[in-house]
Amino acid sequence: MAHFDLDTFLRTQQARVESLLLERADRLAPSGAPPRLVEAMRYSLLAGGKRLRPVLCLTFADTVARASLVSPVSGDAACALEYVHTYSLVHDDLPAMDDDDFRRGRPTNHKVYGEAMAILAGDALLTEAFVLLGDGPEPVRGALCRELAVASGASGMVGGQVLDTAEDRPAVLDYLVRMHRLKTGALIRAACRMGALAGGGDAEALVRAQLYGDAVGLAFQIADDVLDVTATREQLGKPAGADAEAGRHTFPAVVGLDASRRMAEEQVALAVEAVRPLEGEDGPLAALARYVVERKS
Repeated sequence: MAHFDLDTFLRTQQARVESLLLERADRLAPSGAPPRLVEAMRYSLLAGGKRLRPVLCLTFADTVARASLVSPVSGDAACALEYVHTYSLVHDDLPAMDDDDFRRGRPTNHKVYGEAMAILAGDALLTEAFVLLGDGPEPVRGALCRELAVASGASGMVGGQVLDTAEDRPAVLDYLVRMHRLKTGALIRAACRMGALAGGGDAEALVRAQLYGDAVGLAFQIADDVLDVTATREQLGKPAGADAEAGRHTFPAVVGLDASRRMAEEQVALAVEAVRPLEGEDGPLAALARYVVERKS
Protein backbone atom coordinates (compact mmCIF):
# COMPACT_ATOMS: atom_id res chain seq x y z
CA MET A 1 0.00 0.00 0.00
CA ALA A 2 1.37 3.44 -0.95
CA HIS A 3 2.21 5.78 1.89
CA PHE A 4 0.60 9.17 2.23
CA ASP A 5 2.38 11.74 0.04
CA LEU A 6 3.21 14.35 2.68
CA ASP A 7 5.47 16.45 0.47
CA THR A 8 2.71 17.12 -2.05
CA PHE A 9 0.14 17.61 0.69
CA LEU A 10 2.33 20.12 2.54
CA ARG A 11 3.08 22.11 -0.61
CA THR A 12 -0.63 22.25 -1.43
CA GLN A 13 -1.68 23.23 2.09
CA GLN A 14 1.09 25.79 2.51
CA ALA A 15 0.13 27.38 -0.82
CA ARG A 16 -3.47 27.40 0.39
CA VAL A 17 -2.42 29.19 3.57
CA GLU A 18 -0.33 31.74 1.66
CA SER A 19 -3.30 32.49 -0.59
CA LEU A 20 -5.61 32.93 2.40
CA LEU A 21 -3.09 35.19 4.15
CA LEU A 22 -2.54 37.34 1.07
CA GLU A 23 -6.27 37.79 0.65
CA ARG A 24 -6.73 38.81 4.27
CA ALA A 25 -3.54 40.87 4.46
CA ASP A 26 -5.22 43.37 2.16
CA ARG A 27 -7.60 44.04 5.05
CA LEU A 28 -4.73 44.98 7.40
CA ALA A 29 -4.99 48.58 6.25
CA PRO A 30 -8.29 49.80 7.70
CA SER A 31 -9.13 53.47 7.37
CA GLY A 32 -6.66 55.53 9.38
CA ALA A 33 -4.03 52.80 9.93
CA PRO A 34 -0.52 54.29 9.55
CA PRO A 35 1.13 52.89 6.40
CA ARG A 36 4.41 52.18 8.19
CA LEU A 37 2.60 50.06 10.76
CA VAL A 38 0.83 48.05 8.05
CA GLU A 39 4.15 47.58 6.25
CA ALA A 40 5.78 46.23 9.41
CA MET A 41 2.86 43.85 10.02
CA ARG A 42 2.99 42.50 6.48
CA TYR A 43 6.79 42.18 6.59
CA SER A 44 6.61 39.47 9.24
CA LEU A 45 3.21 37.97 8.42
CA LEU A 46 4.07 37.27 4.77
CA ALA A 47 7.64 36.08 5.41
CA GLY A 48 6.83 32.43 4.73
CA GLY A 49 7.70 29.59 7.07
CA LYS A 50 6.26 26.17 7.77
CA ARG A 51 2.75 27.53 8.50
CA LEU A 52 2.24 24.49 10.74
CA ARG A 53 -0.56 25.96 12.87
CA PRO A 54 -2.83 27.06 10.00
CA VAL A 55 -2.09 23.81 8.14
CA LEU A 56 -3.13 21.80 11.20
CA CYS A 57 -6.26 23.91 11.56
CA LEU A 58 -7.31 23.44 7.93
CA THR A 59 -6.44 19.73 7.97
CA PHE A 60 -8.57 19.07 11.04
CA ALA A 61 -11.42 21.06 9.50
CA ASP A 62 -11.20 19.06 6.29
CA THR A 63 -10.87 15.74 8.13
CA VAL A 64 -13.89 16.10 10.39
CA ALA A 65 -15.99 17.49 7.55
CA ARG A 66 -14.87 14.67 5.22
CA ALA A 67 -14.42 17.21 2.45
CA SER A 68 -12.16 20.10 1.49
CA LEU A 69 -13.56 23.23 3.06
CA VAL A 70 -13.54 26.63 1.44
CA SER A 71 -15.66 28.09 4.21
CA PRO A 72 -14.60 31.54 5.42
CA VAL A 73 -14.76 30.23 8.99
CA SER A 74 -11.93 27.71 8.60
CA GLY A 75 -9.91 30.14 6.50
CA ASP A 76 -10.33 32.93 9.03
CA ALA A 77 -9.44 30.56 11.88
CA ALA A 78 -6.26 29.45 10.10
CA CYS A 79 -5.19 33.03 9.37
CA ALA A 80 -6.01 34.27 12.88
CA LEU A 81 -3.72 31.58 14.26
CA GLU A 82 -0.91 32.75 12.00
CA TYR A 83 -1.49 36.39 12.99
CA VAL A 84 -1.03 35.41 16.64
CA HIS A 85 1.94 33.16 15.92
CA THR A 86 3.62 35.93 13.90
CA TYR A 87 3.05 38.49 16.66
CA SER A 88 4.67 36.09 19.13
CA LEU A 89 7.74 35.70 16.90
CA VAL A 90 8.10 39.46 16.45
CA HIS A 91 8.01 39.95 20.22
CA ASP A 92 10.20 36.91 20.97
CA ASP A 93 12.94 38.36 18.75
CA LEU A 94 13.08 41.66 20.67
CA PRO A 95 16.18 42.54 22.72
CA ALA A 96 14.22 42.23 25.96
CA MET A 97 13.28 38.64 25.06
CA ASP A 98 15.46 36.38 22.85
CA ASP A 99 17.37 39.24 21.16
CA ASP A 100 17.56 37.61 17.72
CA ASP A 101 18.76 39.37 14.57
CA PHE A 102 17.40 36.91 11.99
CA ARG A 103 14.10 35.13 11.43
CA ARG A 104 13.25 32.96 8.44
CA GLY A 105 16.49 33.89 6.77
CA ARG A 106 16.17 37.67 6.93
CA PRO A 107 16.48 40.47 9.51
CA THR A 108 13.98 40.40 12.34
CA ASN A 109 11.22 42.99 12.46
CA HIS A 110 12.88 45.25 15.02
CA LYS A 111 16.12 45.28 12.99
CA VAL A 112 14.19 46.71 10.03
CA TYR A 113 11.56 48.90 11.69
CA GLY A 114 12.95 49.60 15.16
CA GLU A 115 11.94 48.21 18.53
CA ALA A 116 8.95 50.49 19.11
CA MET A 117 7.38 49.70 15.74
CA ALA A 118 8.04 45.98 16.16
CA ILE A 119 6.21 46.01 19.50
CA LEU A 120 3.30 47.89 17.97
CA ALA A 121 3.19 45.69 14.87
CA GLY A 122 2.97 42.64 17.12
CA ASP A 123 0.24 44.28 19.20
CA ALA A 124 -1.72 45.08 16.04
CA LEU A 125 -1.39 41.56 14.63
CA LEU A 126 -2.71 40.10 17.89
CA THR A 127 -5.68 42.46 17.89
CA GLU A 128 -6.46 42.02 14.20
CA ALA A 129 -6.58 38.25 14.70
CA PHE A 130 -9.75 38.67 16.75
CA VAL A 131 -11.22 41.23 14.35
CA LEU A 132 -10.79 38.65 11.60
CA LEU A 133 -12.05 35.70 13.62
CA GLY A 134 -15.09 37.51 14.99
CA ASP A 135 -16.22 39.09 11.71
CA GLY A 136 -19.05 36.92 10.46
CA PRO A 137 -22.52 35.60 11.29
CA GLU A 138 -21.54 32.00 12.09
CA PRO A 139 -22.25 31.13 15.76
CA VAL A 140 -19.07 29.02 16.03
CA ARG A 141 -16.92 32.16 15.79
CA GLY A 142 -17.46 32.92 19.47
CA ALA A 143 -16.07 29.53 20.50
CA LEU A 144 -13.15 29.99 18.10
CA CYS A 145 -12.32 33.38 19.62
CA ARG A 146 -12.31 31.85 23.09
CA GLU A 147 -10.03 28.98 22.02
CA LEU A 148 -7.53 31.39 20.53
CA ALA A 149 -7.68 33.84 23.44
CA VAL A 150 -7.09 31.16 26.08
CA ALA A 151 -4.21 29.63 24.11
CA SER A 152 -2.59 33.04 23.59
CA GLY A 153 -2.96 34.48 27.07
CA ALA A 154 -1.83 34.15 30.65
CA SER A 155 -2.64 30.44 30.92
CA GLY A 156 -1.21 29.75 27.46
CA MET A 157 1.55 31.20 25.31
CA VAL A 158 2.22 34.34 27.37
CA GLY A 159 2.30 32.36 30.60
CA GLY A 160 4.77 29.96 29.04
CA GLN A 161 6.99 32.82 27.99
CA VAL A 162 6.98 34.10 31.57
CA LEU A 163 8.13 30.68 32.79
CA ASP A 164 10.84 30.66 30.11
CA THR A 165 12.23 34.04 31.14
CA ALA A 166 12.04 33.55 34.91
CA GLU A 167 15.47 34.05 36.49
CA ASP A 168 14.95 31.20 38.96
CA ARG A 169 13.67 28.63 36.44
CA PRO A 170 15.03 25.20 37.36
CA ALA A 171 16.79 22.93 34.87
CA VAL A 172 14.40 20.02 35.51
CA LEU A 173 12.23 18.06 33.09
CA ASP A 174 8.86 18.72 34.77
CA TYR A 175 9.35 22.48 34.60
CA LEU A 176 10.52 22.29 30.98
CA VAL A 177 7.48 20.24 29.93
CA ARG A 178 5.08 22.54 31.77
CA MET A 179 6.68 25.63 30.22
CA HIS A 180 6.54 24.34 26.65
CA ARG A 181 3.02 22.94 26.93
CA LEU A 182 2.08 26.58 27.49
CA LYS A 183 4.59 28.50 25.39
CA THR A 184 4.47 26.35 22.24
CA GLY A 185 1.91 23.63 22.83
CA ALA A 186 -1.10 25.78 23.72
CA LEU A 187 -1.32 27.42 20.29
CA ILE A 188 -0.74 24.14 18.46
CA ARG A 189 -3.47 22.49 20.53
CA ALA A 190 -5.75 25.44 19.77
CA ALA A 191 -5.04 25.09 16.05
CA CYS A 192 -6.24 21.49 16.15
CA ARG A 193 -9.33 22.21 18.24
CA MET A 194 -10.22 25.29 16.17
CA GLY A 195 -10.02 23.21 13.01
CA ALA A 196 -12.32 20.59 14.49
CA LEU A 197 -14.76 23.31 15.59
CA ALA A 198 -14.67 25.09 12.22
CA GLY A 199 -15.30 21.81 10.43
CA GLY A 200 -18.33 21.01 12.56
CA GLY A 201 -16.70 18.22 14.54
CA ASP A 202 -18.52 16.51 17.40
CA ALA A 203 -17.38 16.19 21.03
CA GLU A 204 -15.26 13.13 20.31
CA ALA A 205 -13.47 14.92 17.46
CA LEU A 206 -12.66 17.81 19.82
CA VAL A 207 -11.22 15.44 22.43
CA ARG A 208 -9.10 13.72 19.79
CA ALA A 209 -7.96 17.07 18.44
CA GLN A 210 -6.86 18.07 21.94
CA LEU A 211 -4.98 14.81 22.57
CA TYR A 212 -3.27 15.11 19.20
CA GLY A 213 -2.46 18.80 19.68
CA ASP A 214 -0.98 18.24 23.14
CA ALA A 215 1.29 15.50 21.83
CA VAL A 216 2.33 17.29 18.63
CA GLY A 217 2.94 20.54 20.48
CA LEU A 218 5.41 18.92 22.86
CA ALA A 219 7.06 16.89 20.08
CA PHE A 220 7.46 20.07 18.02
CA GLN A 221 9.31 21.89 20.82
CA ILE A 222 11.55 18.93 21.58
CA ALA A 223 12.41 18.70 17.88
CA ASP A 224 13.14 22.46 17.84
CA ASP A 225 15.55 22.04 20.73
CA VAL A 226 17.24 19.12 18.98
CA LEU A 227 17.57 21.13 15.76
CA ASP A 228 19.19 23.99 17.66
CA VAL A 229 21.97 21.53 18.53
CA THR A 230 22.20 19.59 15.25
CA ALA A 231 21.13 21.89 12.37
CA THR A 232 23.04 24.61 10.54
CA ARG A 233 22.24 28.30 10.32
CA GLU A 234 21.30 27.81 6.67
CA GLN A 235 18.79 25.10 7.57
CA LEU A 236 17.26 27.08 10.43
CA GLY A 237 17.20 30.54 8.82
CA LYS A 238 18.67 31.92 12.07
CA PRO A 239 21.84 31.27 14.11
CA ALA A 240 22.25 27.67 15.27
CA GLY A 241 23.16 26.99 18.89
CA ALA A 242 21.43 30.16 20.05
CA ASP A 243 19.65 28.43 22.94
CA ALA A 244 22.87 27.01 24.40
CA GLU A 245 24.70 30.31 23.93
CA ALA A 246 21.96 32.17 25.77
CA GLY A 247 21.98 29.64 28.61
CA ARG A 248 18.39 28.53 27.99
CA HIS A 249 17.14 25.27 29.40
CA THR A 250 16.41 22.88 26.53
CA PHE A 251 15.46 19.21 26.34
CA PRO A 252 18.91 18.09 25.12
CA ALA A 253 20.56 20.13 27.88
CA VAL A 254 18.31 18.66 30.58
CA VAL A 255 17.86 15.01 29.51
CA GLY A 256 20.39 14.55 26.69
CA LEU A 257 20.07 14.35 22.91
CA ASP A 258 19.10 10.68 22.62
CA ALA A 259 16.51 10.86 25.38
CA SER A 260 15.05 13.98 23.76
CA ARG A 261 14.62 12.17 20.47
CA ARG A 262 12.93 9.24 22.23
CA MET A 263 10.54 11.60 24.02
CA ALA A 264 9.61 13.25 20.73
CA GLU A 265 8.92 9.87 19.10
CA GLU A 266 6.76 8.82 22.05
CA GLN A 267 4.66 11.97 21.64
CA VAL A 268 4.28 11.32 17.91
CA ALA A 269 3.01 7.81 18.64
CA LEU A 270 0.38 9.27 21.00
CA ALA A 271 -0.69 11.78 18.34
CA VAL A 272 -1.03 9.14 15.62
CA GLU A 273 -3.11 6.94 17.90
CA ALA A 274 -5.41 9.86 18.79
CA VAL A 275 -6.43 10.57 15.19
CA ARG A 276 -6.60 7.02 13.84
CA PRO A 277 -10.40 6.86 14.37
CA LEU A 278 -10.78 10.12 12.42
CA GLU A 279 -8.67 9.36 9.35
CA GLY A 280 -7.68 5.69 9.33
CA GLU A 281 -4.19 4.27 9.18
CA ASP A 282 -2.30 6.59 6.85
CA GLY A 283 -3.80 10.06 6.73
CA PRO A 284 -2.46 13.61 6.64
CA LEU A 285 -2.67 14.22 10.40
CA ALA A 286 -0.53 11.17 11.18
CA ALA A 287 1.93 12.24 8.48
CA LEU A 288 2.08 15.78 9.91
CA ALA A 289 2.82 14.39 13.38
CA ARG A 290 5.77 12.43 11.98
CA TYR A 291 6.94 15.47 10.00
CA VAL A 292 7.20 17.48 13.22
CA VAL A 293 10.16 15.36 14.39
CA GLU A 294 11.62 14.50 10.98
CA ARG A 295 11.90 18.07 9.64
CA LYS A 296 15.29 19.69 9.10
CA SER A 297 14.34 23.27 10.00
